[in-house]
Amino acid sequence: MTEADAPTRPPLVTLTGVAKTYGNGTVALAGVDATIKQGDFVSLVGPSGCGKSTLLRIVAGLIGPSAGDVRWHTTDGARPADVGFVFQDATLMPWASVLDNVFLPLKLRGIARDKARPQLMEALARVGLADFAGAFPRELSGGMKMRVSLARALVTQPPVLLMDEPFAALDEFTREKLDDDLLELWRSQRWTVIFVTHSIYESVYLSERVLVMGARPGRILGEVVIDAPHPRGPAFRRSHDYVDHCAAVSAALREGVAT
Repeated sequence: MTEADAPTRPPLVTLTGVAKTYGNGTVALAGVDATIKQGDFVSLVGPSGCGKSTLLRIVAGLIGPSAGDVRWHTTDGARPADVGFVFQDATLMPWASVLDNVFLPLKLRGIARDKARPQLMEALARVGLADFAGAFPRELSGGMKMRVSLARALVTQPPVLLMDEPFAALDEFTREKLDDDLLELWRSQRWTVIFVTHSIYESVYLSERVLVMGARPGRILGEVVIDAPHPRGPAFRRSHDYVDHCAAVSAALREGVAT
């Protein structure tokens, strides 16, 4: 599966009229409609509090919608058993080594650590941390902690990866490097990625499509297709094409906020 065949990819999950009202009366989402195709890299952008994270958690099955339908186009119609989730905070266990932090999803499945070790080391190698398996979180930089979190999400080899502003707290240089690494992993592994970000620039750089959400109650107001070829890099960031796509997302966001 390549970027060129994106229009013909089969759908993976369809959201129809998805709404969420919390127990305190807060209406987070109202009437969200979207289709995510297999192998997509889609970003959600929108103003703070518009329900981006809530929508991601509904897709993950961590919370249920108050109304609407989440339909998975799998053989049995069920959500894939392995859905990777990377939160904004690395959420590492400070008392555990890097290897044991990555081991957690497999441990919860009853898999022995010795048996899992090759799988763990492969996941760490993918994110460039094979030499830090014995280190502890306190010994790592912020970017390295996020790499550990990503490895933990990847260790089960999930077909779907959900990411909730994972690089937001990092400096720009580290963020750009992790964006590059993530794109390379996506291109080689062909997961489906849904990526939440506040950054217009990050969304355009990473994505095939950017879904623009309006102010709360959240709903999807528009879509910007990023048809730039891969691999992307510094030349794309400097290109007129990149600037034009950023301007299109920015305009859609302004319209959404005004609405």
